[in-house]
Amino acid sequence: MARTSTTFTISLPPEMAEKVKEYMEKEKRTRSELFREALRRYFEEQEWKELTRYGRIKANERGISEDQIESIVDAGRG
Repeated sequence: MARTSTTFTISLPPEMAEKVKEYMEKEKRTRSELFREALRRYFEEQEWKELTRYGRIKANERGISEDQIESIVDAGRG
């Protein structure tokens, strides 16, 4: 039977490892659950950064200033 996950080994400074242990106990979650959640959030943040960077580039290409963006977005929703 094939594995449904991959195992990683990481190293953490002692104070960070202690925080992991603290949150494991506090939230009654496994170490793997905490790291999966942390990575999901990291990936979402990186995708958001890429999206906003793309938006800034496109706005600059079209001569749209930052203070115009909200009204343009609102108009597109209507």
